[in-house]
Amino acid sequence: MAKSPSFTCTACGASHRKWAGRCESCGGWNTIVEEAPLSAGPGGRSLATRGKAIALTDLASAEAPPPRAASGMEELDRVLGGGLVAASAILVGGDPGIGKSTLLLQATASFARKGLKCLYISGEEASAQVRMRAQRLGLADAPVALGAETNLRDILTTLDAERPALAVIDSIQTMWLDTVDSAPGSVSQVRAAAHELVTFAKRRGVAVILVGHVTKEGQIAGPRVVEHMVDTVLYFEGERGHQFRILRAVKNRFGAADEIGVFEMTGAGLAEVTNPSALFLSERDAPAPGSAVFAGIEGTRPVLTEIQALVAPSPLGTPRRTVVGLDSGRLSTILAVLEARCGIPFAGLDVFLNVAGGMRVNEPAADLAVAAALLSAREDVAIPPDMVLFGEISLSGALRPVGQTENRLKEAQKLGFTQATLPARSRTGGAEGMQVREMADLAAVVGEMFGAG
Repeated sequence: MAKSPSFTCTACGASHRKWAGRCESCGGWNTIVEEAPLSAGPGGRSLATRGKAIALTDLASAEAPPPRAASGMEELDRVLGGGLVAASAILVGGDPGIGKSTLLLQATASFARKGLKCLYISGEEASAQVRMRAQRLGLADAPVALGAETNLRDILTTLDAERPALAVIDSIQTMWLDTVDSAPGSVSQVRAAAHELVTFAKRRGVAVILVGHVTKEGQIAGPRVVEHMVDTVLYFEGERGHQFRILRAVKNRFGAADEIGVFEMTGAGLAEVTNPSALFLSERDAPAPGSAVFAGIEGTRPVLTEIQALVAPSPLGTPRRTVVGLDSGRLSTILAVLEARCGIPFAGLDVFLNVAGGMRVNEPAADLAVAAALLSAREDVAIPPDMVLFGEISLSGALRPVGQTENRLKEAQKLGFTQATLPARSRTGGAEGMQVREMADLAAVVGEMFGAG
């Protein structure tokens, strides 16, 4: 029995049993189109009768690791897992104007100077605009082939004829496939264009980098299936008011996820930051209340960041809770634990929390540094400038050990820190020369550092 056709909204991707003029999920008009079923081939033949058997191997089969091409940009190579893998598909997302095109133009020029044949296809800018940016960045002499096109059929024909080692598509939302009856940037177009490019990359052995825009929520625009299609998903993060940019891997089939590369935006483009800890802590002056240094782990590298807090009486009935660079829900939890387990109220007080340098911290290990910064600001007592803090706070007020304690302490010691406050039962091997305070719960930290408990 033949399957009935399905209907899909080209704007949001929602499935419908029948056609309708308006999508109930997103409210779009005339966006629902019919999609033919894929379960049977021409003439009603099943897929099993017209396919061919695939080669199967066992789990003990050994294969050589995929060869990698290094760009010479150490921060980019670190995030990619050691370099560019042939036939890989990479999706790079970020806010508009954050520097995605600048980063990829510099990366393409670096790969080209290493001997790789590289193509840069722009769907958002004319070739003259890209050349102007290249001249401003000092990349005009790089052997990069440049094109400006949005028709995916023409782009694939060009790639098939040129056979580059790397192709950059800027951006996937501007690509247009003439076999899909919807506007460029729609869910159907983005999904179909990404599928064609990823398939081409695997079939021809070409590494493809796709640029994707992000939504207001910070997610890459378009269907989430695009992130599943590609091998690597990178986010280019940063605040407009800060010169620092973070390239973060959220998915990587050829390397570690959550790895980061740090760049600094300068007049000559993006410059690599090889020691981000020293950079994020470079503007710390005399000890000040509300400042605490957190020893965190980003991917495989330890990174020290400064957490700043400000606590002030609130003239409002509902005090403000403003957070930049941290999860606001985590702040609410820490404030509740301080009040319930340590007897320190924050009612009637505005609380402002910030991670210096535009860095974003997602680790639960930052709980102890956040609590110390809040207490320091509330009590107007400065934390020693040579102290680092890290540890997770449970709802009972207990401190839980976190991973890679040795690496955190070694990075702190390398930057001149001599004291550390962390949970009890932590593995502190290799921290000779540092004064380590192991605390069992948050109440002990309050009594030790602020004379109350």
